[in-house]
Amino acid sequence: MPVGDIVLTGLMAVLLVGIVGLLTRVENWRSYTPLAGGGAVTGDETAVINREKPAGIIRWLTTVDHKDIGLLYGLYAIIALAVGGIMAMLIRIQLIVPGGAILGTNAYNSILTSHGITMLFLFGTPIIAAFANYFIPLLIGADDMAFPRINAIAFWLLPPAALLIWAGFFLAPMTENMIEPARTAWTMYTPLSVEQTNPGVDLMLLGLHLSGVAATMGAINFIATIFTERDGEVNWANLDIFSWTVLTQSALILFSFPLLGSAIVMLLLDRNLSTTFFAVEGGGPLLWQHLFWFFGHPEVYILVLPPMGLVSLILPKFSGRKLFGFKFVVYSTLAIGVLSFGVWAHHMFSTGMDPRLRASFMAVSIAISIPSAVKTFNWITTMWNGRLRLTTPMLFCIGFVSNFIIGGVTGVFLASIPVNLILHDTYYVVGHFHYIVMGALGFGAFAGIYYWFPVFTGRMYQRTLGKAHFWLSMVGTNVTFFAMLALGYLGMPRRYATYEFDGAIAPLTQVATFHQLATVGAVILLVGQLIFVWNIVQSWLEGPKVEDGDPWNLERDGMLDREFQWFDEQLEAESPEKDPSLLADGGQDEGQSALVDDDEPTEEVGLDRPCRPLAQAQDAER
Repeated sequence: MPVGDIVLTGLMAVLLVGIVGLLTRVENWRSYTPLAGGGAVTGDETAVINREKPAGIIRWLTTVDHKDIGLLYGLYAIIALAVGGIMAMLIRIQLIVPGGAILGTNAYNSILTSHGITMLFLFGTPIIAAFANYFIPLLIGADDMAFPRINAIAFWLLPPAALLIWAGFFLAPMTENMIEPARTAWTMYTPLSVEQTNPGVDLMLLGLHLSGVAATMGAINFIATIFTERDGEVNWANLDIFSWTVLTQSALILFSFPLLGSAIVMLLLDRNLSTTFFAVEGGGPLLWQHLFWFFGHPEVYILVLPPMGLVSLILPKFSGRKLFGFKFVVYSTLAIGVLSFGVWAHHMFSTGMDPRLRASFMAVSIAISIPSAVKTFNWITTMWNGRLRLTTPMLFCIGFVSNFIIGGVTGVFLASIPVNLILHDTYYVVGHFHYIVMGALGFGAFAGIYYWFPVFTGRMYQRTLGKAHFWLSMVGTNVTFFAMLALGYLGMPRRYATYEFDGAIAPLTQVATFHQLATVGAVILLVGQLIFVWNIVQSWLEGPKVEDGDPWNLERDGMLDREFQWFDEQLEAESPEKDPSLLADGGQDEGQSALVDDDEPTEEVGLDRPCRPLAQAQDAER
């Protein structure tokens, strides 16, 4: 078994053991105590107050509560992010020298394939589902999702999907190389994906199919919930922007994922029953590309639209003003959803299609940048002359806008046929979509995690570590992926395990320098994510408890949304009477609120509600 596979398998095993250890500390497994409210605990902390749910781990295996399922989605996505991140680091270490540092060609191709599929299907879609499951019912005033049991089924299809996708890494040591990880790249282009006899490819395809079924079930549930479960006061005019983006995303999933499932079934039939859907004498290899990219390009917006919604929701809160041009942000969201189905062939400009068809796809590909630009200008205008508070969620929102601009502009270049023909299948394409996937999706997800952290944990994260996470992520992202853009201009092809070859456009030493720079950036990114995991876990277990339902002081600007109103009700139910000892220790009376973010000084002009900083002992401990 290749060294890379052994290393990755060992790291994944260590990660799973660590997750089990973490779960044993999340709560008291002998009794159910709500994580963010829902019952008061008096006297002994282990006293059982709320018996609406079963106790212990049975709760998590049988729950249909949208908040619990949201937490499960979030944990699953973070695990996938860790696995995909380990794969990415192995790729970057391999490319630090021209001849390859640690991996053989087969091991490199296996890890490259699994990295892309893991990040897109096992991290990207589930992390969005985590936010949507937890907060959309709260934002629209619903009791739960429209179909709670289907919601639970949609999640529990994902763990077996991940095991099937990663199966080759676990089975290869036990089957004497009869089953190995898939080496098709994440696009699974034919005829390569048909001709590989490795059963690991079939397992990977089945896992992808299962994840697509789960995503489709979740999309139907979100559509039904937003249409039918809204509170009477929530209409289409005042529906929050995050719900709008999830609704659009769900429509895209509904029209695109079934097509991917059909294409996967045809590919499995070609592999196992000798059909000719993608054979030269049948539909042809290009049929796979058309079917895959008709799904694949809407998938980009499936991943990025909800983070756009998160930024559109969070950024105004720390700008001290409403989102500029709310209706135009909604219209641009819908326009992106419609146009996304008319741009797929810009991935195929070099396949020799009719030039007239190429021109039409180029026009639509450039046109779709217009609604994206509308959003960008609206975010910038929202911040213009606003009262900015550079909290960690706000920093990630600003980082999102910055990275999205770079990713979007580089995408416009790729939409141009002459430029695309030069840069196609080079590292320029890799840098472009990583600016979108990591620089936009990742940053939007981190903004949401930090913004809502008090709601789903009842505690506050360590703000210094949160800002360190942002700056390391921002620097690492731009160093890594800007170096990839440069490699693309130097002519470096993507998917190569080594680059020690003759005829390179640029000198080999120059190519190696940019690969090494990208690896340095990846190490910086890795350090940032380790800080993130430590901060989240430690703060969840031991962080200072939030005593106010408005931890970000949103009420002063009239921007306190429904989820924080719900959170305030949970805190009041948990502590119906104030503890008089708080006042004796320098606390506040009922007319004051706790400040849980040092980023906002108490003497700020216009602060209508006096704020109390956290206890000095807590600050010293952090």
